[in-house]
Amino acid sequence: MTNIYLVCNAGMSTSILVKKMQEAAAKKNLADVHIEAFSVEVLDERIDTADCVLLGPQIRHMLGDVKKVVGGKCPVDVIDMRDYGMIRGDKVLDKALKMIEAA
Repeated sequence: MTNIYLVCNAGMSTSILVKKMQEAAAKKNLADVHIEAFSVEVLDERIDTADCVLLGPQIRHMLGDVKKVVGGKCPVDVIDMRDYGMIRGDKVLDKALKMIEAA
């Protein structure tokens, strides 16, 4: 199972994007990809199962702190503001998969 985690302030604003990413994964027959959104406050409890962590653009200022929490266990980056705003689940999924592949 590949776990892609989206984190934001409360985990709410990314939930729509998660649905679009899940739809994109289904179209690509990626049944082993799990995508979930939650608050940045619980990331430290979930990091051991993460394969990729993507931050909502509204908390991009926390990238350095999140990387410290992750401690190099998986790739971390910020979701492109345009892809986030346009809810382009396919683009965000592709970015996450490329990050995992490159790690």
